[in-house]
Amino acid sequence: MFSLPRISLPSFLHAGNGTHPTVDLPSVEVHDIETAAEKRPRTLKHLIKANHANYSIIYHNLRFHNHTPHILGSAYLLGGTAEHLNEIYEKVAEELEPWHDAPGEITKDDWRDFLGKREYQRAFIDFFEDQLVSKKYDLKDLLDEFLFGGKEPLINGLISGLAHPLIHLGYAYELQSRSVAIEALALGSCFYNPLHKYIDDPKYTKPSPHRATEDETDLHDLLDKVREDKRFDGLYDHRSGDISKVLEEREEAFLEYWNAWEIVSPKAQFHAAQATALGLLLGTPAPEKGSKFDFFFVHVLTSSHAIRILFPLVPAKFHVSLLRQWWLFALAVFIAQMRPRVDFSRPMHASDGKGKNWKYVVHKALDGPHANDAHYVKALRAMKVADDTWQKPDEKSSYWLDGAIKFADEFEGWGGFGSEEEEESMGYPEKQ
Repeated sequence: MFSLPRISLPSFLHAGNGTHPTVDLPSVEVHDIETAAEKRPRTLKHLIKANHANYSIIYHNLRFHNHTPHILGSAYLLGGTAEHLNEIYEKVAEELEPWHDAPGEITKDDWRDFLGKREYQRAFIDFFEDQLVSKKYDLKDLLDEFLFGGKEPLINGLISGLAHPLIHLGYAYELQSRSVAIEALALGSCFYNPLHKYIDDPKYTKPSPHRATEDETDLHDLLDKVREDKRFDGLYDHRSGDISKVLEEREEAFLEYWNAWEIVSPKAQFHAAQATALGLLLGTPAPEKGSKFDFFFVHVLTSSHAIRILFPLVPAKFHVSLLRQWWLFALAVFIAQMRPRVDFSRPMHASDGKGKNWKYVVHKALDGPHANDAHYVKALRAMKVADDTWQKPDEKSSYWLDGAIKFADEFEGWGGFGSEEEEESMGYPEKQ
C-alpha cells in the first residue's frame, strides 16, 4: 500500500529529488479510504470494490470506459454524503457490463505481448492482482515495476484511450485505492498504442522552427499557428476523437508544434497548461446546436488535473514526460476537433455580487441536474483544485471560479463528436 501520513510524504514519494527538473507543487490532501473508519470513506471504498468486482473497465464493444471511480471519487472529494455516493453508484451501474473471460491468461514473461489488446482486460486485472499478492500487497513495488520500470515504462503511454488511464491513476493515488490502481494499470495496458513512442524514443524530440516556453500566451500563439497551418487542411472533414490520424498522416508538421513547447520552467509551464486547458473548454464555440461544450476538450482539462495530482507523488524523472504527454494529447485533440478559433479571454461571468461562489459550484456538481454526468462533475472539481493550486490570496477575482460558474450554469450536454457514429459511441472512437 502507498499510504501517506498526514504530516509529511514518505521519501519514496518526494518528487523533487535528484537533478531532474520538477513541477514543484505541494500534494493535494490524500484520502486513505482503505483504512478510514468513518462512514463516508468506507462507503466509497466498498462501492469502488463493488464496481471493481462486478463490472468491466471497458464495455460497449470495448469502446466505452468505466468512469465509476472518477465520479464517485469526485463526488466524495467535493463532500458528497454516503447516501449520495450510493445513489450515483446505482445510477451509473445501470449501463455497465459484467466481466467476461479473456481469451487466455497473461504471465510475467509475456504481459507486454498483450499490450493494446482490450479483449484481455480481465486477464490484465487478474495478472496485476496476482503480482500485487506476490509483492505482499506492496503497491509501491507493483507500480515501480509495471508503471515506472523498464525501457518503455507504461506511464509514458497513459494518454492513450483519451487519457482515461492517466485520469484513473490520479484517483488511485489521491484515494489510496489498490483497486483503482490495478484498474489504471489494466487500462494503460489495454489502450497502449504507438503514442508512447514520442516520449520513449528520443529521435522524435528535435529542434522546432517555433518556440513557446512559460507564458500561457505562447501556447495560445502556437495553437493559432496550428489553426492557420495549411498542412493540416483536409485531414479531418468533421470533428473526431481519432487523435492518432494526425500523427499517422501529418507527423512532421505535428512534431514541429509539439517540440516547440520546450520545458524550461516546469511549474510555470504547467500553470500555463492548465489555464490553456480551461480556455479550450470554455472558449471554443458551441460544437453544434444543443451543446455548448466539447466532449474532447474536457479531457484536456481533466488530464491536466490528473497530472497535477501526480506531480508531488511520482518520481521526479517523469515530470517533464508527463507535461510533454499532456501537450501531445492537447495538440492532437485540438487538430482532431478541426482547429477551432478559441477565445482565451477571461471567463465573462462575475463571481462576486451574485451569491455565486465555490459553495454554489459544489452544489451544482452534487445536486444539480447533471450530478450523474462523470465528465461534468470531474471538470468542476478540476477547476476547484486548480483554483486551490494557483489562486493568490490577495486576488479579488478568480479565473477558475469564474470559469466554473460559467460551466456549471451553461452546461446542457456534450458535443464535438462530429458524426452520428461518434455521437452514438459517446466519443470513444479512437483507433488504437
